[in-house]
Amino acid sequence: MGEQIENELDRKASAADHRLSGEYLGIERYPFEQFLIIHNESIISKAGSNMKIIVTGGAGFIGSAVVWRLNEMGVDDILIADVMDETDKWKNLVPLRFADYIDAYDLMDDLDEFKDADAVFHLGACSSTTETDADYMIRNNYHYTQDLARWAVKNDIRFIYASSAATYGDGSAGMEDGFEHLGKLRPLNVYGYSKHLFDQWAARNGLFDRIVGLKYFNVFGPNEDHKGDMRSLVNKAFDQINATGKLQLFKSANPDYADGEFGRDFVYVKDAVEMTLHFLESKTGGLFNVGSGRMNTWNALANAIFKALDLPRNVEFIDMPEHLRDRYQYHTQADLTRTRDSGHTAETTPLDSAVADYVRHYLVPGKHLGD
Repeated sequence: MGEQIENELDRKASAADHRLSGEYLGIERYPFEQFLIIHNESIISKAGSNMKIIVTGGAGFIGSAVVWRLNEMGVDDILIADVMDETDKWKNLVPLRFADYIDAYDLMDDLDEFKDADAVFHLGACSSTTETDADYMIRNNYHYTQDLARWAVKNDIRFIYASSAATYGDGSAGMEDGFEHLGKLRPLNVYGYSKHLFDQWAARNGLFDRIVGLKYFNVFGPNEDHKGDMRSLVNKAFDQINATGKLQLFKSANPDYADGEFGRDFVYVKDAVEMTLHFLESKTGGLFNVGSGRMNTWNALANAIFKALDLPRNVEFIDMPEHLRDRYQYHTQADLTRTRDSGHTAETTPLDSAVADYVRHYLVPGKHLGD
């Protein structure tokens, strides 16, 4: 980096100002999403010394979970940046403590007012895997992240951002994190590609010695109610079972997998937050997986949901929609070797226990994190 990166940051500053002004990217169409958290005692000690934190997507799913956990640690000097919409996303903020809220447009216009920040958790993005407006996704997920990263690096502010396991595509090139083999990856949807573009840009510009990218797998848990069709199966199943007494799952469209026997790396949001905040203490840089380290089938997830509700299993398999068949991930499993090597050694919550906590302590009583 050195002088070359600094010159690049200065050269593109005016372009960034132009791109982020006016009707920037139509951001209001989708809420910022994403998350984080801390557990390590040394982080708690440092955080207690009046750390100043910026969380983009702070009203969203993972972002609000990060703020909740920081509050538990006694940290409330937090600037939340987000874009409110017609959903009930705002309810995630009600139990939380933070210094101020700013619209995501205004954050980019007023960045120089926040140079005293210690860290930026950039969790804001359009996370819809079915969005097809590539221009919108590139502007919203790629260009916005570029501009925020340039500013953070130039001002020596810790920058931790949300990438995605969607960058791995069908998994045929493996799911090993790091940035050495990014050219082999083939995302299946424009959301994954928008995240992959930034990973590649950061690698080309030598930024991974100073920033952290986190490839989140299938995160589920409290504070995701506003996500609509992008909610986790646990959240959707809760409503569906209450309404109909049964749960619908997609049939397999791949002859290598039986119905319900394909799956994902499902990770509880509380575990994802712990991994994320680990990198606030650890000054390592790089690109890391955030998941449970286990693949669980849709059948296993369905069983856990019915068990948490104290109901007998009642599953109906339905045809997978045509538009999903060519871009569907049948198997994801996070390789956590690098994450473990960076110093985060805590085990993730088993699926049954995580689902039970979510269903019984949040979905049934209708609570948010912090209530």
